Amino acid sequence: MKENNKMGTAVVTGASSGLGAVFAERLAKRGYDLKLVARRKDRLDSLAEKLESNYGIKVTNLVADLGLDTDLEKVAEDLRNDKSITLLINNAGTSTLTSVTKTSVLKQKEMVNVNITALMLLSNAILPQFLEKNEGTLINIASVLGFYSLPISAVYSGTKGFVVQYTKGLQEEVKGTNIHVQLVNPATTATEIWEVGGIPLSALEQSTIMKTEDCVDAILAGLDKGELITHPSVNDQNLIDAYEDARLKLMQGSQTSQPAERYTKN
Repeated sequence: MKENNKMGTAVVTGASSGLGAVFAERLAKRGYDLKLVARRKDRLDSLAEKLESNYGIKVTNLVADLGLDTDLEKVAEDLRNDKSITLLINNAGTSTLTSVTKTSVLKQKEMVNVNITALMLLSNAILPQFLEKNEGTLINIASVLGFYSLPISAVYSGTKGFVVQYTKGLQEEVKGTNIHVQLVNPATTATEIWEVGGIPLSALEQSTIMKTEDCVDAILAGLDKGELITHPSVNDQNLIDAYEDARLKLMQGSQTSQPAERYTKN
């Protein structure tokens, strides 16, 4: 294993499968030591053994269910105390894709706990040391459903909408520093979250499903380009620019003390 790794340590949540496992492999190849967070110890152990053997890096596994307060706090405390961390990828997520009235309160809370609370508290845990060192990278995985809702995605879209706005706020906070915060909005990707959510990948339009490897490679290419917002599957940059422009103009247009004329004219 490499000693005194110049790349530092990258933390990846949701690392036992899907995007997280691919992130781990790509970052190991780049020379990062890794801290991998997930519930499934057997998968983490197998991945760690492979990456250490293939790339000569150090892998530490943190077996945790980020939906549980006690596990989340243990991970957050570990991050606060590890000064070698230079990159955190908040990738862990869960979904139940059905109408609100048919989704149990427990399932709704699970989405809030993993998609919102865990992402927020782990970001909170790492940002102070990034600010102290004036360097570090935070990548938050949101979704295109963070700005679009389906009849089956009200809670999931709500949680990802939080990730979008929270991450944009963090970007404003760290302006003028050497800390980079990247917001990622994947569309349909071939991960287990669809099966977990109750919709098999086989039920989706196959031409819309991106491979996990392609998605991760696009995200890291966006990071290398210094992007603040990465849409892995949106080819037309003009669409992204127009959306951002409209968002800012709507905010500017709201800044008045007077009701809109359409509400005051008979």
